[in-house]
Amino acid sequence: MFDVDTIRRDFPILGREVNGKPLVYLDSGATAQKPECVIQCVERIYRECNANIHRGVHHLSDEATRMYEAARDMVCEFIGAAHREEVIFTAGATASLNTVAYAWGEKFLSKGDNIIISEMEHHSNIVPWQLIAERKGVEIRVLEFDDEGALKTDMLDHLLDDRTRMVAVTQASNTLGTRPDLRCIIQKAHAAGALVTVDGCQGVVHGGVNVAELDCDFYAFSGHKLYGPTGTGVLYGKREILEQMPPFLCGGDMVDRVSFAKTTYAPLPLKFEAGTANYVDTITLGEAVRYLNNLDLAAVEQHEAELTRYAEELLSEVEGLRIYGTTPEKCSIVSFNVEGVHHYDVGMILDKLGVAIRTGQHCAEPVMTHYGITGMCRASFAMYNTRTDVEALVAGVQRAVRMLR
Repeated sequence: MFDVDTIRRDFPILGREVNGKPLVYLDSGATAQKPECVIQCVERIYRECNANIHRGVHHLSDEATRMYEAARDMVCEFIGAAHREEVIFTAGATASLNTVAYAWGEKFLSKGDNIIISEMEHHSNIVPWQLIAERKGVEIRVLEFDDEGALKTDMLDHLLDDRTRMVAVTQASNTLGTRPDLRCIIQKAHAAGALVTVDGCQGVVHGGVNVAELDCDFYAFSGHKLYGPTGTGVLYGKREILEQMPPFLCGGDMVDRVSFAKTTYAPLPLKFEAGTANYVDTITLGEAVRYLNNLDLAAVEQHEAELTRYAEELLSEVEGLRIYGTTPEKCSIVSFNVEGVHHYDVGMILDKLGVAIRTGQHCAEPVMTHYGITGMCRASFAMYNTRTDVEALVAGVQRAVRMLR
């Protein structure tokens, strides 16, 4: 059975106070807290085996290299990739998505092509496509969502055509919690000859993924949302596509031979890992995956789903409160506003009570435009949250309403 109290003991920061109140951390959608084993892993590497990877013949370099590549193997298995060279380590999902847009887009996009982007995307899965579209003369088409937060996948039947080259879509919305029907989207895109890039930042940690079964062409996520360190990320790409793409960044470790006449590139995945890698934190990302592999992830997902339902049930009793994103089977994100009360003010009062939520546009301004608002309050739940946390959130919102309305 899932024991949240045991889980919480693994996360030292949850024992601290904020403004004299016990911390209630409900901002894991922005960044998750780190278990003790992850924190210790960073320190252990710097103390015991810190050395640049891939380039040294000495013991420390060899040891660090083996740990780095072991982390790749762990991530490969965790996301269900068919080949380890399909797993590329990056600085985060933003770097991963920019790599696809630039390296793939520069080679495979031409004037008159089009790219389809869902309306609920994070800016990291919008702006890179806009930039490459401007350079290449490519049209951007928008796959809209309805007021419940469900993507209108039937629109694909007229958005897709023989000049569609890419569909960019999230696995789980960071504002609405919506989990689009990716299998339907991918099947329709592939039938039209288009590729699919999936932003998996929220999906990989809430429900997980098997990229081979999903059959997406690219998949991106950040380590810091997966209980790992900041400055780490993963780009998965199908091997046959990655092999055709030019490098995104150039420098050391991504080359085979260099001369002033011609430079040739290293094989996958090193072709896309230029320079000195963030090897300490990437190794530690492997430790975060190891931690998750020791849990019953189905039980974790059930626990998070129950917290989400409980939060929506209690928040719905607050007069004038609207929840954005009400699709079934959404991930553990609850975004809301209260009529007559500014979202920033709610967030500030909650902070005084020790409750941490996110307020604003959540790097998803088109979602705000859809609803005609300037921002939202967002509570995002993780495996270490409890029903008591939910009750503290709701009590804080009720207090904010009494003070501000």
